[in-house]
Amino acid sequence: MFWRLCRQNIHNKRSFFEIFRFPTGGGCMVSWSSRRKALTVLFFIGPTLLGILLFSVYPILLSTYVSFTNRNKFRPNPDCSVPLTGLLEPLCWPQFRDRAPAGLGSPYGLQDPVFKNYTDLLGAMFTPAALGSMLLIALCFLPLIAAWLLNKRFAKLPAPPVSGSALWWGGLGLSLVLAFALNIGAAYNALMDTGDFVVVVGRTIIFVVARVPLSFVLGLTFALILNSEHLPGRTFFRIALFIPWAASSLGILMALIWQFFFREQGTINQVLNIFGLTGMAWLKDPVTAFMAVVLVDTWFSYPFFMITILGALQSVPHDVYEAADLDGASWWQQLTRITLPLVRPAVLPATVLTSITAFQMFGTAWAITQGGPIQAVGKPGATEFVIVYAFKQIFQTQNYGRATAFAVILFIFLFAVTLYSLRMTKITKGAYES
Repeated sequence: MFWRLCRQNIHNKRSFFEIFRFPTGGGCMVSWSSRRKALTVLFFIGPTLLGILLFSVYPILLSTYVSFTNRNKFRPNPDCSVPLTGLLEPLCWPQFRDRAPAGLGSPYGLQDPVFKNYTDLLGAMFTPAALGSMLLIALCFLPLIAAWLLNKRFAKLPAPPVSGSALWWGGLGLSLVLAFALNIGAAYNALMDTGDFVVVVGRTIIFVVARVPLSFVLGLTFALILNSEHLPGRTFFRIALFIPWAASSLGILMALIWQFFFREQGTINQVLNIFGLTGMAWLKDPVTAFMAVVLVDTWFSYPFFMITILGALQSVPHDVYEAADLDGASWWQQLTRITLPLVRPAVLPATVLTSITAFQMFGTAWAITQGGPIQAVGKPGATEFVIVYAFKQIFQTQNYGRATAFAVILFIFLFAVTLYSLRMTKITKGAYES
């Protein structure tokens, strides 16, 4: 009866925002007018809204507008007579007008055509030849997708007709056969000739695909070894194997040491000379330079996976493995059917975070190759990943319009990929939620 009266009292009030409270006497009464409550809510969330507008919304709007202009080092000053420029550009505001840098050309304005920066970046991405190359590359992944779908379906069966490992190896083999049959190398080269955005993002994705699995496999291997109770000196090895992660805080310095290893007169070639072998210019060849960056960044990142997996392994009950031993399960069956499924809630967020950091990698590539080697004038280098390319556009060529256009396209691309990954992995749900 009490709750019914409270609900009727609230329902009959004019304002939706009015709330009720219970005094110590146990009665039900409604307090605060809608205006007072609205002012109170604004008082608390006002600083947050102001911070979002100043540090998130405004930079996005300004960057999007600049991406349609020809702003560069020769045209740093805006044409304040344009209404949108005068509103968004701080150099047009009265308190900042005297801080405008000296420009060699006319004030910057909208491009003609307005999408010129975007068309220059995307190039021939949407031509029939480029779309055909994308289709051929996508076809090579169909066997792996089929293996993943069949593995999910067979996992629900008590006696699957084919093991999961056989499915994955079969899918990988079919993918390689398709790659050779469709001449995927020619399709990749044709796609790399379309525009800077495809080249930079494509090579960055290849870097992420190469580096993250290597870091995971290496971290998993060391975690399984360190989790063994029969390993003497486990504490020492845990500290020693964690050193690369601690050394990564030095960043550029450690990468420069690795660069010395790969120089023509560096450590690797000196060791090869001892055995009578001739070294090569590792950092001047596109393939070996790319592999060197992958190797160094894997060395920096595998301890993160190792510590994460080791912590998850220590939470797995030993009774599960004892029961598996009694049932005659092999080491590989225990790894694939017990260990990996149980550590998945910890590994999945670590994989996502590692993928994000790999996509944003800058220090290692810049210290070792500075985005090179350059194969053609005006073309991105073999290790010119996303952040390296943006750094060069802003601080070297100072082509701000093109750099912001690149950032806008990249933002849309990453936003779509993030939404899709959240939908597929369901990482935002509870770790053990079914």
